[in-house]
Amino acid sequence: MHPNHHQFEAFAYVVREGSFSAAAARLGVTQSTITQHIAKLEKTVGTLLLLRGRDGVEFTPTGQEFYDLADRMVALDAEVSERLEGYNAMREGRLKIIGNAPQPALKIIARFRQHFPDIRVDFGLHDWTTATTMIRNRLADVGLITDAPEHDAWDRIHIEQAQYVLYCPADHWLAQQGEVSLSDLQQETLIVPEKGSLTQRLLSQTCKSHGIALTRTVTMTTFPLMCEAVLQGIGVALFLRNSSLIQDNIAQVAIREMPDAQDTYLIATKDRTRLKLVAEFINAAVA
Repeated sequence: MHPNHHQFEAFAYVVREGSFSAAAARLGVTQSTITQHIAKLEKTVGTLLLLRGRDGVEFTPTGQEFYDLADRMVALDAEVSERLEGYNAMREGRLKIIGNAPQPALKIIARFRQHFPDIRVDFGLHDWTTATTMIRNRLADVGLITDAPEHDAWDRIHIEQAQYVLYCPADHWLAQQGEVSLSDLQQETLIVPEKGSLTQRLLSQTCKSHGIALTRTVTMTTFPLMCEAVLQGIGVALFLRNSSLIQDNIAQVAIREMPDAQDTYLIATKDRTRLKLVAEFINAAVA
């Protein structure tokens, strides 16, 4: 017996939404219907595709392979529906967007919502490794990622450039410097994004190449939290320039060993860039 369309659709939405109940709500069916579709699909395939855990669902190796196919089918369905509905397709819908830094994602989302206020936008902030993996695994529609890798299956559109800087209180002695060296930070507490971030990777490479050891570090999950920590006097932070509108009482100082600008790209799988919602979001990004 071959799997049917509804089984693949249910499987794709369970993965994208993160749970059976959320998939049921998105598709407008009961949770038991979703459960039955997944059970029948797994029976046809002959192995488990998903594992349920406290944090949601996880792929099995076979599930990863089937999800790629199922999500391509969902994207094709969406493209067909958009062509049939025309402009009405833009009156409702949903976009899942991820990024590894709040800017420029929030600026683009703001411009997009000025034109399409009824579209639901889900935005998640993740470290560089997680964000890149989510796009690779088709778990989001669009990614705004700094130093995004190239991939044959992706469209990659350049958005902006920014250098790494040191964020410190405006009255901190480092704020009075036109430029600082990483060696100046050896007696400071340095706040950096969590493990897996592009910032940590580049900082580690730079320190190694210049023979600098920074031992007093604190990791935090998001840049807004890092900014708040700077204002609370916990330490100084390393991040991309102009990553937030929070600028009162915070100075941004260039770093001598990290002069190169980092490129931020919008990335999406090529089949999703054909969808009207994604195409309009791209238009907002390059406007």
